[in-house]
Amino acid sequence: MTNAAKAPGRSFWVVVADESKAIIYSRETRHGSMQELFSLENEAARVKTGELLSDRGGRSFDSAGKGRHTMAKEKSSPKRHLAETFAKQIAERIGKASHAGSCIAYSLIAPPRFLGLLRDALGNTAAQDPLQTVSKEVVGKDTTFLEKLLD
Repeated sequence: MTNAAKAPGRSFWVVVADESKAIIYSRETRHGSMQELFSLENEAARVKTGELLSDRGGRSFDSAGKGRHTMAKEKSSPKRHLAETFAKQIAERIGKASHAGSCIAYSLIAPPRFLGLLRDALGNTAAQDPLQTVSKEVVGKDTTFLEKLLD
């Protein structure tokens, strides 16, 4: 596996994410130094929930009878839906890199509320499980701190 790690274009990935931003770092070896590969932003996650909703659900007549009821029930909040969509976007990038061979293996660092969404999304797209998962909010921390956290 050491030879595979030194092959050009192949690296270990470290994904540091929350609902609004993901930074993907690469490492030549599993415990090597980290370099930022790319980042993804979810600008909509910073918007207030009230701005995401256009208005309340309307009212509707029953299909039979004279009753009316509200259409306000939703299965999930708009913020959660945006976080799920962002987690899927991150998972797709990891899955494509894994299948292409540029990502040997990956580690995840995310807050608990987002880590679960990421794991669910990765279960559908990535062929392999993460090497490590760390449940902590660290987006924006320097690479030295992240390396100590993982090693």
